Amino acid sequence: MPSASDRSIAIVLGTRPEEIKLSVLIALLGDQARVIHTGQHYSPDLTGHHRPHVQLHIGGQHRGVQIGAATAQLTQAWHADPPAVVIVQGDTNAALAGALAANAVSVPLIHVEAGLRSHDRGMPEEHNRVVIDHLADLCCAATEGNVANLWAEGIPDSRIILTGNTIVEAVHLAKRDHATAQQVTAPLGDQPYVLCTLHRPENVDHPDRLRRILVSLTELDLPVVLAIHPRTRQRVHDYGLDRLLDGMHVARPLTYPAFLAVAERATLLISDSGGIQEEASILGARLLVLRRSTERPEALGKDCVLVPNPALLGEATRSMSGRPRRPSGVSSPFGDGRASARIADLAEMLATNGPGLLRQTAVQSRSAVS
Repeated sequence: MPSASDRSIAIVLGTRPEEIKLSVLIALLGDQARVIHTGQHYSPDLTGHHRPHVQLHIGGQHRGVQIGAATAQLTQAWHADPPAVVIVQGDTNAALAGALAANAVSVPLIHVEAGLRSHDRGMPEEHNRVVIDHLADLCCAATEGNVANLWAEGIPDSRIILTGNTIVEAVHLAKRDHATAQQVTAPLGDQPYVLCTLHRPENVDHPDRLRRILVSLTELDLPVVLAIHPRTRQRVHDYGLDRLLDGMHVARPLTYPAFLAVAERATLLISDSGGIQEEASILGARLLVLRRSTERPEALGKDCVLVPNPALLGEATRSMSGRPRRPSGVSSPFGDGRASARIADLAEMLATNGPGLLRQTAVQSRSAVS
């Protein structure tokens, strides 16, 4: 088995949100980290600035093909050069492939952001996250609610640790790119605006629903900055809806530092992103979640509301934008900003001692995260 200096902790990721959420953990692991990018996000607009140690190329294919191809390639590589531990984050195809490959070669698996549940089987991500949790040797749950979800599925205490969510420290440590933010919002002057992102299949893979969303956005009382995902841009073109973008300020996907700067200035966020639900709670931003369900109920409240029907966006926007913004410094429901440090310690412990020692640690960790 490779030593720690041989990058013995494999981190499998494939999307920009995973890169963001794992960035602090990767930095903490240093020379022990073996970062593997599956290429699930392959557009230059969505790839990160950190070069992985191993790059696969599974993007642009059907979900099943992505999972199968990445699993096969990782399994083959790890038979020849097994890591001591595998870490995956979230609910992506890349995360599921990493989990399946770790299981296939009998390498201990850590699942970061375990226990999220929308209870909506129409979401591919729901299937991914459930399978990963049941394969994982260690489920790093972000909240007490996530822990309860794992208990409800029969996952024992010995495999569950409450760590908080790594997004908290990622947001706090990210340097804001105000220069790019000013370029993006320059046409608006000092006007208040809405920042919108869309990418989920339930919204963009159905022509009529996508049309209704875009029409509703153009009819809002506030100007809309639409940071458009490459997949969404393609669907808009495929469905002949390009003209509906004319009433908005369309921008390419923003880098993370620029996104945070634009989001902090926005009067309101509208998105179907799960990660933005977390980020909005940390930034104190108001958010309308354009989805029928969420796996992050902790984020919901007066400043974060589900809007399953696009026709209700106008009313919801007027109601939300009239409220005072939450004061900065209010704690997020996703932890205290030390999740990455906790997970790094656990990964090193698992790499050195195997799963047994972690059974003594799991329940004790619950009181450590606020």
